Amino acid sequence: MDIQLEKKKGIKPKQIAYIVIGALLLFLGYKMAFGNSLATFRTDADKISIATVNPGKFDDYITINGNVAPISTIFMDAYEGGRVTEKLIEEGATVKKGDIILKLENMNLYEQILASESNLALKQNDLRSTKLTFDSRQVEGKKALATAYYDLQRLKRSFEQNQELFDEELVSKEVYLTSKEDYELSQKQYEIVKLQTEQDDEMRKTSLAGLDTDLSRMQKTLGMVYQRLDHLNVRAPADGQLGFLDAEIGQNISQGQRIGQINVLTDYKIEAEIDEHYIDRVKRDLTASFERNGETFELRLRKVYPEVRNGRFKVDLVFTDAKPETIRTGQSYNIKLQLGASSDALLLPKGSFFQSTGGQWIFVLNPNGNEAIKRPIRVGKQNSRYYEVMEGLEAGEKVITSNYETFGEAERIVLK
Repeated sequence: MDIQLEKKKGIKPKQIAYIVIGALLLFLGYKMAFGNSLATFRTDADKISIATVNPGKFDDYITINGNVAPISTIFMDAYEGGRVTEKLIEEGATVKKGDIILKLENMNLYEQILASESNLALKQNDLRSTKLTFDSRQVEGKKALATAYYDLQRLKRSFEQNQELFDEELVSKEVYLTSKEDYELSQKQYEIVKLQTEQDDEMRKTSLAGLDTDLSRMQKTLGMVYQRLDHLNVRAPADGQLGFLDAEIGQNISQGQRIGQINVLTDYKIEAEIDEHYIDRVKRDLTASFERNGETFELRLRKVYPEVRNGRFKVDLVFTDAKPETIRTGQSYNIKLQLGASSDALLLPKGSFFQSTGGQWIFVLNPNGNEAIKRPIRVGKQNSRYYEVMEGLEAGEKVITSNYETFGEAERIVLK
């Protein structure tokens, strides 16, 4: 009788091998199906711009656009308000300092002048009257002093004679004492009159000096009012060109209102605006240049304005040597502003990709040139042609430099 043997349960080595091979095949299939799951964008190669990253000399400059302006501008504000009665010079005309440009009239100012003249006349009359009064008192005082002195001398002689006669017992004691008392009274009266005269003289000097000061002050005030009257003639403050004039005949001009400007044409400057990205690097005395008709003209940055408006700040540049012969106010020049010395660097050509990436990443082509992968990079300085590559790229690599807006969130670009 045959005995049936039970099969041993478990996985045989051969089965294990099949399982491992199957798992490996599944893994490889998964990798092939999902391993390249990067967001992909497909485009034609002729629709994008491709540039090569190369080593070279990095010129640390920026290109800015500047406009020619007068070296200085003097604004004309109305010293006095009034109605425009006459316009003698038009905009754009050349003027000399002191030339009358506008004539104004101001009835209130005319009334003030009449009132000031009237007050001055009254003050002058008061001064004359006071002087006459003091002169009269001075004469009377001198007459009284002279009379008192005469009486003093006469009574002194009478007293001295009576004293001698009294000593010789030729006159009575009463006569002697009377003459003595009269002499002493005359002395006191003389001192009183003398003191009164001196006080009158001192008062005369003080009062007349005060009146003279008041009169001088009023005359100066009247002179200032006359000067205000002259300010109704609006004059050119300097030699130059009348840049603009905001006034018409019959128009009412307020005091302090800006009505025009004079452009001083003895020299020129160039006004330019720069992106605020460079505000920490733009300093006074930087050098700049531009080309005109095949000739290079040198400039110096004279002033940096501190205000930033709409992401830009303003600078003024002046010529350090010759100027273009045909230079005119309002002309526009493309200027190369040197921010630093040239240096060896890895150069990335500029492109509109920077608007989307801010220089933080870029699409780099593979050696075959049929696809590009997103790669982080770091750029440093930039000029009108290149970015200075600090990290992320190697010499000879090709990158896409055109605009990335159509790529969306893609991390891989496939080129057809």
